[in-house]
Amino acid sequence: MYPMARFNHFPPLVLLVCALAANAQIPDNKPAEPLSSALDSNLFYELLLGELSAREGNPGAAYSLMLDAARKTGDARLYQRAIEIALQARSGDSALLAARAWKQALPASREANRYVLQILIGLNRIDETLEPLKQEIAATDVKDRVAVISSIPRYFSRVTDKKLAASTVEKALGGYLTTPGVGVSAWITIGRMRFDAGDSSGAVDAARKAQAMDAKSEAPVLLALSMMSPKTPQAEAIVKKYLEGTPRPDVHMVYVRALLEAQRYAEALAQLQAITSDTPDYPQAWLVRGALEWQDGKPAVAERSFQRYVTLALAGRSDTPRAQTDRGLVQAYLSLAQIAEQRKDFTQADAWLQRIDSAEDMLNAQLRRATLLARQGKLEEARKLIRSQPEKFPADARQKVTAEVQLLRDSHQYQAAYDLLTEATSRTPDDFDLVYDMAMVAEELGRLDEMERLLRRVIDNKPEYQHAYNALGYSLADRSIRLPEARQLILKALEYAPDDPFINDSLGWVEFRSGNLAQALSILQAAFKARPDAEIAAHLGEVLWSMDQRDQAVTVWREGAKLNAGNKTLQETLKRLRVKL
Repeated sequence: MYPMARFNHFPPLVLLVCALAANAQIPDNKPAEPLSSALDSNLFYELLLGELSAREGNPGAAYSLMLDAARKTGDARLYQRAIEIALQARSGDSALLAARAWKQALPASREANRYVLQILIGLNRIDETLEPLKQEIAATDVKDRVAVISSIPRYFSRVTDKKLAASTVEKALGGYLTTPGVGVSAWITIGRMRFDAGDSSGAVDAARKAQAMDAKSEAPVLLALSMMSPKTPQAEAIVKKYLEGTPRPDVHMVYVRALLEAQRYAEALAQLQAITSDTPDYPQAWLVRGALEWQDGKPAVAERSFQRYVTLALAGRSDTPRAQTDRGLVQAYLSLAQIAEQRKDFTQADAWLQRIDSAEDMLNAQLRRATLLARQGKLEEARKLIRSQPEKFPADARQKVTAEVQLLRDSHQYQAAYDLLTEATSRTPDDFDLVYDMAMVAEELGRLDEMERLLRRVIDNKPEYQHAYNALGYSLADRSIRLPEARQLILKALEYAPDDPFINDSLGWVEFRSGNLAQALSILQAAFKARPDAEIAAHLGEVLWSMDQRDQAVTVWREGAKLNAGNKTLQETLKRLRVKL
C-alpha cells in the first residue's frame, strides 16, 4: 500500500477521473445502488494515457486524447485541461480549437467564451474578438457590468494593432453608450483605448462625452489627468470643469501632482490653497503646500502649513495607513527642523528632529542633529555623534562618511575632508559618488589638476554620470579657460538631465564667460524660475549687472540672500562687485 502522501504525485486528471467516477452521492446508511457514470474503462484509459503523454513530453498526443475525451463527455474540466496542455506546448491555434469546441458544446458557458476571447487576444487575432467580447459583456450581471467594461483596456494592453483593438472595443460597446449607469464607463474605456492607439483628440472627446453624462463622476477627470500634457491641452479643460463643482480632495490632489510634474508650481500652490480652504482637514494638501511655500522662499508661511499637517496627521493616525502617515510626518519634521535651523533656532530644530522615531529615517535625523551641533561650533561633538550611529543598512556607512565630509567642508576643514574621502575610496574604489565628492574637495584645496583627474575617472567609468560633466565644465567656465570644451561638457550633462536647473545654470555661466550676454540671461532666468537658488541668483545678478540692469541685479541678489544669505558664490560675487544689499 502506498503512503497517502503519494497521492500528491498523481497527474491532475487522475484526480479528475475520480471525480468523474463519483457524479452521484451515496446516502449514508443505505445500501449502495449501481451508479451511472460517463467514465467507462476506455475513457479511463484514454485520460490516463493523455496525462502520461503530457508528463513524458508528448503534448501533441496528450492534447488529442484530452480533447477527444472532452468531446465524448462534454465535461468543462477536460476542455480546460486540453487548453492548458496546448498553451504549455505554445500551440495557440490548438488552444483556440479546444476553446471553440468547448464553447460549441456548452454555448452558455461564460468560462468557455472567456477562453476564446483571451486566446484570440493572445494570438493578436483582434478582428475575431468582437463577438466573444460582446457576449462577455452581455452575459455579465448588470451589477458587475461597469467593472467588466472598465477592465477591457487591460485585456488589450499588449496587442500590437492598437487602432484595430480600439475600433473593435468601440463596436462592442456601441449598445451601452447611452445606458444610465454604464454609459460613463463605456465612454471611459473607449477613451483609454483611443489614447493607447495614439488618438489623443478622440480620447479627449470620449472623456468629454462621459463627463456630459455625469458631471460629478471622477472617471472622466482621471482619464483626462492621465492624458494631460502640452500636446493635449483640451484634457485640462475637463479637469477644470469638474473642479467648478465640489471636487473630492484626493482627485483634486491628482491634478496638483500633474501640475507639479509639469513644473507649474505657482498653479499647483493655488490649487493647494483651494483644497485647504474647501477641505481644511485634508492633511496631505497641507504637507505639499508647505513644501511649495518653502521653495517659494516663504519659510514662515511654510512652517504654519507643516505644523497644520502634523496636527492633522497625528489626529487621524488611526484612519490612515501607518506607513503613509509616518512617511509624511518624517518629511514634515525634517522640513520644520530645517526652517528652524535657517533662523538659527537650533533648540527648536533639534526638538523636531528628536520626534522622528522611524527606524529607516533615524540615521538621517541623527545626521541632521550633527549638522546643528557643527553650526553651533561643536564640530568634534558632531563628528562623534555621526561615528556613534549604528549601521543598520548597507548604505549607512557611506551615508555617515558623506555627512561627516559635508560637516568638514562647511567648517572649511578641506584637508580633513579630503583625507576622510581618501580613506573611504581606498575601501570602496568603485564608489564613484565618493570619487566625485573627492574631486569637489580637491577643487576647494586649489588642486585643480587633481580635481580634473578625478572627474575624468568618474566619466570614464560611469559615462552617464551627468554631475561629473557639469562640474568639470563649470570649473573651466568659472576660470574662463577652454570655454568651447566647457560648453561641450555641460551640453553632454544636459543630454542626461535636460531639465536640471543647476546644469542649465552652468550653461548660462559658460555663455556669460564667452561674451554671449543675451543668451546667458535667457538661460539663467529660466533656471532661476525653475529653481530659485542663491547660487543661480548670484550668476543671474552678475549678468544683469554687466548689462547695466543694476536695479534688477540687486533685486535678484536680494531674493538669493533670502534663500541662503551664506551662499559662498553669492557672497564672493557681492564682494567682488562691491555691492551691499
